[in-house]
Amino acid sequence: MSPEIVTLGVTTFVTLFVIMDPPGTVPVFLALTNGMDRRRRVLAARQAVLVAFGVILVFTMFGRYILEFLHVSVPAFQASGGLLLLLVALELLTGKAEEPRPTASGVNVALVPLGTPLLAGPGAIVASMLAVENSDHSFASWTVIIVAIVLVHACLYLAMRFSVVIHRVLGEGGVTVVTRLAGLLLAAIAVQLIADAVMAFVATM
Repeated sequence: MSPEIVTLGVTTFVTLFVIMDPPGTVPVFLALTNGMDRRRRVLAARQAVLVAFGVILVFTMFGRYILEFLHVSVPAFQASGGLLLLLVALELLTGKAEEPRPTASGVNVALVPLGTPLLAGPGAIVASMLAVENSDHSFASWTVIIVAIVLVHACLYLAMRFSVVIHRVLGEGGVTVVTRLAGLLLAAIAVQLIADAVMAFVATM
């Protein structure tokens, strides 16, 4: 496997990990599943991850055709995606990201708002589509991208599955620190995406 393919897989995993933020979902998951017993909480975690995975996978596979249908160039999409990721990063850094409120009983919070848009939100969708656009569309590239997506969702499931234990270990301060570090890393990735898009625009002039 070439270094470029390995780099693509690592970059995809890191980008999605910091956007979807498994440790940061712990307090939100606990709030949304407040009042559920252990069995229902595990079921909610499984359903949320499956919904998020399905949404991300659809946009990963067919996002390119959506761009072609809308006549949007890759640099334009990359620049807009970088700006969107930068906004997400700023929310993580400033702690102003909106957290969904617990919904009324009888509503499946694992589907909405947990599965989407909390996990499979605009930032994660854009990141998965950009990973495909930045690849050579070979079988190896598709394989590492799908593996990276699966690993991130596995981390999400484990974080929610053991949310009570993780929250007890990290505490409020630990969760905040992890969220801020994720925001900083995501901001750097977003700036790099914007810079690459600008260079692509300049090269076509």
